[in-house]
Amino acid sequence: MIVVWEALAQYVHNPFVLPTLGSILSVLLMPTADLLGSGSLLENARVSLFRVALGFLIAAFLAVPLGVAMGQWGGLKELSEGLISALRPVPPLAWVPLAMAWLKIGLASVVFIIALGAFFPILLSTMQGVRSVKRSWQEAVWMMGANDADLIAKVILPGSAPEIWTGMRVGFGIAWMCVVAAEMLPGTSSGLGYLIMYAYGWGQIQVVVAGMVAIGLLGILIDRFFMAVERRWFSWRASER
Repeated sequence: MIVVWEALAQYVHNPFVLPTLGSILSVLLMPTADLLGSGSLLENARVSLFRVALGFLIAAFLAVPLGVAMGQWGGLKELSEGLISALRPVPPLAWVPLAMAWLKIGLASVVFIIALGAFFPILLSTMQGVRSVKRSWQEAVWMMGANDADLIAKVILPGSAPEIWTGMRVGFGIAWMCVVAAEMLPGTSSGLGYLIMYAYGWGQIQVVVAGMVAIGLLGILIDRFFMAVERRWFSWRASER
């Protein structure tokens, strides 16, 4: 892919259409250099990571308890399943006008979009994880005199943890995509999404591509972290099956 890209860039010979690898690397290899007065690649990446981490934590804080409750008590699931089924297919970016109307332009509206994107994968995986916990485990702790709190803390949450973690991994990936898209909207002044659109406005396509590469590399690192934790702490689920 790299060879084809460079060959095409040399053939097209137009940096506004396809920049050379050298021009892209000159941006990537100087991550602390100011880019077009919009901050450095490193500074904008830090802003994006902060936003996505905040939105993701809010989503997990809401989705995990709700998913446990819906997975454990069927009545609650039946009560809310229709609403969730209706809201889940709506793309997070479709909420942008409402987010801007409710929360105004700024951090709150961006975090809202991120949290919304991460919420449903975590919720659904948590529900599935809770429902997959063996009934025999639950009956065993009931026989030993456990109450609802003991059952959830000592059986349900540990037993469903692999699925919850998988949902969090998927949710973080969606949150990462949402933050970049949200930062491209009017009113933002920092972040990798903003940097890409700002550089495009100035015709600096090498900065656009460098920003895309940075997004991909950060996404890979984050996903590898989730995979490493999964292998380290939740490998028992694969052997148990």
